[in-house]
Amino acid sequence: MKSIKPLIMIAPNGARKSKKDHPKLPISISEIVKCAISCKKQGADAIHAHVRNKRGEHVLDAGLYRELIDELAIRLPDMLVQITTESLGRYSPAEQCEIVEQVKPKAVSVALREMLSDKNEKRQRKFYWSAYENQIELQHIIYSPEEILYLDSLIREKIIPDKNISILFVLGRYKKKMDASPKDLIPFIKELEKTKFSKRAKIMLCAFGQNEQNCLIEGVKLGFDCRIGFENNHLTQNGKMAVSNGEQVANLVLAINKLNMDIYNR
Repeated sequence: MKSIKPLIMIAPNGARKSKKDHPKLPISISEIVKCAISCKKQGADAIHAHVRNKRGEHVLDAGLYRELIDELAIRLPDMLVQITTESLGRYSPAEQCEIVEQVKPKAVSVALREMLSDKNEKRQRKFYWSAYENQIELQHIIYSPEEILYLDSLIREKIIPDKNISILFVLGRYKKKMDASPKDLIPFIKELEKTKFSKRAKIMLCAFGQNEQNCLIEGVKLGFDCRIGFENNHLTQNGKMAVSNGEQVANLVLAINKLNMDIYNR
């Protein structure tokens, strides 16, 4: 019987949180690298990277991204580094495109609603097709079930390539402080089944709040990959402050191993 082995991506900091939220939230390049090393030891395969300026603010900065990528390439050569284009209300779609053009990362996450907000179809098509042609693994961030069908329409219109489709489903919210629940995944699955790419897209899941791990395990059962870390949640399942990002990864790995044992013993 084949074991379930999802890809685990650590999202250690995000764009909004500070050390006031958790004292071990990694902010500097050295802190992010140290965190990545710890998470790799616990079972993480990839990192979703945000960089901060000297004031600790989220920035889309090519120099900082290159510094982080170069350092991780030395310390963790087999760990995939995914950069973000998150706007946080500060960056336009054009500026988000520019950071990808400047950095030329191996992987990038792009929120569909942000990149398409200016209705510039020509620029959108150029951006998505350029990423594909340059072999950048582009992950579409989907915040609501309705966006799945929007993505499907853009693929049918050839604005987005019908190739190597990678998606992140986001359960829960920042602004409304909505903690995710495994049942939140149901409408995403229903909409996914209506698309032309439902059987071949690479799906990853992340979830806000202390139910993060339970949500991820439900996704694992469906063959989804996992994104875990302080960006979305810095609490344990019992609501206490987690010790570190590494502890969150370790607990997820334990849960996946238990799931595999349960499957094997059926």
